[in-house]
Amino acid sequence: MSTAILPTPELLFFADLRVSVATPQEVGATVHGRRRLIPITGGEAVGEGWRARVLPGGADFQLIVNGTLAELDARYVLETDGGDLIYVQNTAVRSGPPELMARLARGEVVPPEQIYFRCFPRFETAAPSLAWISERLFVGTGARHPDSVQMRFFELK
Repeated sequence: MSTAILPTPELLFFADLRVSVATPQEVGATVHGRRRLIPITGGEAVGEGWRARVLPGGADFQLIVNGTLAELDARYVLETDGGDLIYVQNTAVRSGPPELMARLARGEVVPPEQIYFRCFPRFETAAPSLAWISERLFVGTGARHPDSVQMRFFELK
């Protein structure tokens, strides 16, 4: 067996996002957990040397697994200042003490450092100059606010 030295991944800043959201649509308790759909109404992304707006029409499909865990699957489109479109699918895990998770679900303010919110965004684009983002892995962290979600994405270098 070869003992090649494998590189340790590094985090390289990619973008800060603020995604505006509307009132959750409560589907209710299903066989898998409590389902919610959170409409995405806008927002912005800012990276080093680039900006984009979050187009309205996306949504965050949530599964509240139990009192301490929510699984998130947000899908939306960014439009860069240059007019290029980027499809985003961001899967995430949000967990914390039951009382804090219940406050978040009610739309109340909870200090972000008290909630574990980690994500795995993936990107697709038809723009040749941005094709590289479809060929990399990204991770991020986030915070839920009453009317928005704040995130910071990093490329795994």
